[in-house]
Amino acid sequence: MVNRKRLDPDDPDRDFGVQLRLARDARGWTQDELASRMGCSGTHISAVETGRRSPTPRFAQSADRALGTGDKFSRMVQAMKEPALLDGFPEYVKYEARAVELRLYEVGIIPRLLQTPEYARVLADSAVRRGSITPGQAEERVAFLAKRQAALVRPNPPMLFVTMDESCIRRPVGGSAVMNAQLDRLIEFAELPNTVLQVAPYEIGERRTFDLPVNILTLPDRSVVCYAESQTQGHLDRESSFVLPILTEYHQLQGASLSQTASVANICELRKGTL
Repeated sequence: MVNRKRLDPDDPDRDFGVQLRLARDARGWTQDELASRMGCSGTHISAVETGRRSPTPRFAQSADRALGTGDKFSRMVQAMKEPALLDGFPEYVKYEARAVELRLYEVGIIPRLLQTPEYARVLADSAVRRGSITPGQAEERVAFLAKRQAALVRPNPPMLFVTMDESCIRRPVGGSAVMNAQLDRLIEFAELPNTVLQVAPYEIGERRTFDLPVNILTLPDRSVVCYAESQTQGHLDRESSFVLPILTEYHQLQGASLSQTASVANICELRKGTL
């Protein structure tokens, strides 16, 4: 048997090559046979499989057609060209690291600054399985989150106000062990002297002021910045005429949400399986 170079998916190009070889092997094709169906050379296929040559969008589309893989390889190439972090987010994090107050609102998942490493890993791995990001980008996301969390542990930590939609604590992520540890983390967070944790229950209905995640920072000079993001884009705003109404809506949301005592009680009951 011809010696085959061991493929180690430690970067996006090699991950693409691993998946390409697996798909080719599953059909029992040689590199030359796949190349003939794609209109390229066997040497080209070999270079892509071993990570010595980066796949282009055209190559990925041709591979999908030849292998009958839908748009799998096209999506992988697209993910390789996109950063692991949304536009605007790295700039926001620079402000976050020196803020004196943070006000966070989240829907659907536990706010990132409160996520356990296991919870964060499950979300990142899920994105990899969907083809949204590469394994390398998943590692970058998890490591970047750990750095953000560590930056808030300092001699004079900021006040951290967190309001979560009820869906954040009810949505199961990673199985009972991961979720229970995450709920424990929330309870511990609420006990800190510089934190306020509130749950916005479903019952507030239309009084929920935000439909998307929102982060509001107060900086040492008392100026306020706001960061909001959709599924594909982040936006940082420092204009007070825009930010101050958002801050008002956050205060309104806090008023409609459960108190910290009631919020923690709900989390404890959910943790015990009695809610």
